[in-house]
Parts: sequence; C-alpha cells; structure tokens
Amino acid sequence: MMNYELMVIFTPVLSEDEYKAAQKKFADLVKENGGNVTHENPWGLRSLAYPIRKKTTGMYLVLEYSAPSDLNEKLKIQLNRDENVLRHMITALDKHAVEYNNRKRHGVNAESKTTEA
Repeated sequence: MMNYELMVIFTPVLSEDEYKAAQKKFADLVKENGGNVTHENPWGLRSLAYPIRKKTTGMYLVLEYSAPSDLNEKLKIQLNRDENVLRHMITALDKHAVEYNNRKRHGVNAESKTTEA
C-alpha cells in the first residue's frame, strides 16, 4: 500500500451540505476499494490563482490516504465524471512527507528537533 494525497477543488456554488456530501463520497470511495483515509482536511472556500470555468473561488479538500495503486485510476474516473469538481491532483507521498504531515498535524514543529547534550 502506498501513501497518497488528493487535493480537490469543488465549484464554489455548492451548499454546505453538498460540500460535505462530496467530501464523504470520495472518502467512502477510497475505503470501499481497500484504502484507508489517514486524514481529511476541508479547507473551505479559497481564492483561485487564475479563473477556472469562469470561477475565481473554489471549495478545497485535501485527503490523505493509503491505498493500492490501482485505486487511483478508479478515483480519477470518478473525479472526472463529477461536474462539481473543477480540478484535482493526486500526489504520491514518500515516508518523509508522511512523517512531516503527522508532525504538522499533531502540533510538533517539523523543523525543531530537540537535542540535549
């Protein structure tokens, strides 16, 4: 099983309930296909760097998961079919990125390492 991070930008016209349903849809898709969701981070409404489909804002979701590599193709198909998705990106995480994300989530500064003499 490999570790991945999925970032999805949804259209900004979604209601709060639709946004939560979309989050649940993709988290459930990972779980149903043998994956494990490590962390889910909904960023909410953010400005886009450039307009996408004449939209200047988007609802962001970052999903960290571990899964077999064949799951990504199924996930991409569903993301491309969903009309509420403006953009998506799946990134493979190495062990250092996973460790960094864990330290960052748990409030430990990733750059400070305590050494005592």
